[in-house]
Amino acid sequence: MLKPSNITPDDLGEDVKNIIPGKDPELSISLPRIPVLETDITSKIIPVCEPTLGGNEKKYVNDCLDSNWISSAGKYIPVFEEKFAAECGCKYGVACCNGTVAMHLGLAALGIGPGDEVILPAFTMIATINAVTYTGATPVLVDAEPRSWNMDVNQVADKITPQTKVIIPVHIYGHPVDMDPLMALADQNGIFVMEDAAEAHGAEYKGRRAGSLGHAAGFSFYANKIITTGEGGMITTNDAELADLTRNLRDHAFSTERHFWHQFIGFNYRMTNLQAAVGVAQTEQLANFVARRRQNAALYTSLLKAIPGIVTPPEAEYVKNVFWMYSILVEDEFGMTRDQLRGFLAKHGIETRTFFIPMHLQPIYYDQFKGQRYPVAEMLCERGFYLPSSSSLTSEQIRHVVNMVERAYNETHR
Repeated sequence: MLKPSNITPDDLGEDVKNIIPGKDPELSISLPRIPVLETDITSKIIPVCEPTLGGNEKKYVNDCLDSNWISSAGKYIPVFEEKFAAECGCKYGVACCNGTVAMHLGLAALGIGPGDEVILPAFTMIATINAVTYTGATPVLVDAEPRSWNMDVNQVADKITPQTKVIIPVHIYGHPVDMDPLMALADQNGIFVMEDAAEAHGAEYKGRRAGSLGHAAGFSFYANKIITTGEGGMITTNDAELADLTRNLRDHAFSTERHFWHQFIGFNYRMTNLQAAVGVAQTEQLANFVARRRQNAALYTSLLKAIPGIVTPPEAEYVKNVFWMYSILVEDEFGMTRDQLRGFLAKHGIETRTFFIPMHLQPIYYDQFKGQRYPVAEMLCERGFYLPSSSSLTSEQIRHVVNMVERAYNETHR
């Protein structure tokens, strides 16, 4: 029977253990004693993120049901692949069952395995490093940089060895990595670059879309992503051979010559026609969703910048950040810790979420990276969290959230 890692925060050392966030605060809200209007947001919980399903989702799903095409064959899968790849500025899209699978499928198609090394950021969601581990390759970490919160491209060169086969830049929270110097370094050393673009639908770097910046990319369509299929993922690329191979591997690697004839170890990583139908409807709305996220972020930033101790999210002059999550840092000047502020907001019905816990501090990877330190990643973990970020968020809700942050600040500075 599989046993969990028994590493606890106390095992990390005095200078590190307090970085690890505690349990999420319990959401509550004090309902007024008198009846309120349906539009009164003070009486309702504001979730950290929820899908926006206001387009053709129901129409296309009903079409699947009416036609009886609900599994991994059906017209919506190739349509979704074509439309989403086009949005990314790519020739090919390969739909699959989730974003982690998209990354694993790409690495597997490249033949990545034991003895190979893959460079990735210490500050990311654990799915990135897990996809590497599934192949048997060795993950190699680099720290974040404090301006964009993305991987520090300047540290990558020092981590390259003859065993380095892939670099995975992760576009954290919808802000693209500085890709030109990274691609130059990769091309110089014959290294494949696969973007983890799970959080970056519609994001741009120097006018080019995330998903087309490396040799390939993996996207997630989980329910909290900018566009969603509930669960789902996709590889985007301009490499026809890679697209064909990943498309074959996702479906048990059935041979084109004869059925039940397999020349590769394949996977059951298919997307259903039902999911793809939702994906087509969501892709039709991508431009609107991105515009709403950026509009909401601009309002958040304009209101929060006057509150001491709150650091608003970055946007380099050469990128278009899509603000998958509106993410802030809480500095000492605020007067509360990040966790205290989260607790205050939860009592007023505002759901939040902490930043990622860095990979070198994860119990399952702790022994592998024992003794390694990534100070920027650790700082982000200690001080960062997301405010409500749904595309459907209203300006009234945003103002209410900011009012509660300001109220928390004022209560600590009476």
